[in-house]
Amino acid sequence: ENEINSILQDKKINDELRGITRPDLPRHISDDIDSEVVDTLLKTVTANFDISKDFYKVKAKAMRVEKLEYHERNVEVGEIKGEFGYEKSVELVYKVLGNLDSKFGDIFKMFVENGQIDVFPKKGKRGGAFCTSELKSQPTYILLNHTNKLNGVLTLAHEVGHGINNELMRVQNALNFDTPLSTAEVASTFFEDFVLEELLQGVDEKTAYAIKMQKLNDDISTIIRQVACYNFELELHKTFREVGYLSKNQIGEIFTKNMSAYMGDSVEQSKGSENWWVYWGHIRSFFYVYSYASGLLISKALQRMVRQDKSSIEKVKKFLSLGESKSPKEIFAELGIDITDKAFWQSGLDEVRELLNTVISS
Repeated sequence: ENEINSILQDKKINDELRGITRPDLPRHISDDIDSEVVDTLLKTVTANFDISKDFYKVKAKAMRVEKLEYHERNVEVGEIKGEFGYEKSVELVYKVLGNLDSKFGDIFKMFVENGQIDVFPKKGKRGGAFCTSELKSQPTYILLNHTNKLNGVLTLAHEVGHGINNELMRVQNALNFDTPLSTAEVASTFFEDFVLEELLQGVDEKTAYAIKMQKLNDDISTIIRQVACYNFELELHKTFREVGYLSKNQIGEIFTKNMSAYMGDSVEQSKGSENWWVYWGHIRSFFYVYSYASGLLISKALQRMVRQDKSSIEKVKKFLSLGESKSPKEIFAELGIDITDKAFWQSGLDEVRELLNTVISS
């Protein structure tokens, strides 16, 4: 309670000294993205919270419970048979990348053969996965904790996407060798979804159901949950600036309100869940979370472009090579995409809804 109030107070003072009228503006400036674009994204996703509400209703039914406990909302449904060892995962990812463009496959092959991927968990190694390339003069490294599960294949594809992005950006000078946060997750999710499509080929109905449910869970967590968190942040800063110091109970009420708004009646706001903001480190990196939603929805648009015309992969390669040389708005305008248009964001959400409908009808 004391910690978050101190952070809110420090942020308030800094904004006032700089004449900043809305608490999320510094994030938008830092990411070189217009507030208009972020506002449109937030409003569009919030208007589609019915997708996540329906998903949790389907999940509760599949788990044969009236309501999911708060901590059960990410529990896997169904069984995905088989193991996905590292060599098998590499083979699968390489096949998908090569089918999209030989350049992607060549970069991935270089990572594998040059020992630029740290694969397995070990003592002293942090959890999760990460792709790092701080300087243009340094190689790209991918850090994994591969455990032979389906998620490991998708994680490999995700981090390799970042790695390909890094390699294609090497045409830029050192100052532009980076991606703005608003588009940082585009490359990773772009490749991850194509790998998932390959995994769905030739599997039985039960396995397909389980994979689709996991994909829906990931999409909802990446797009809808993160926007709900952004909404929580907005309300938290606004309330603090109006009334001052906030008790843990007041913070908990704001948190629960925004989490239940996207989860709906099929997820129990269990006792103690009002305090889950405590562990959510992203809210200390103010308004960071929108980038997950924008990245995945933008990548869906690029995927549609490539499916409709395979030669469009050249546009994707150009986008991945631009780094910070242009603003996201300028980059996507050149691709014929208007990220200020509500319909653009809605089209990606419609894809999530379509996938959910296939699960409901199966």
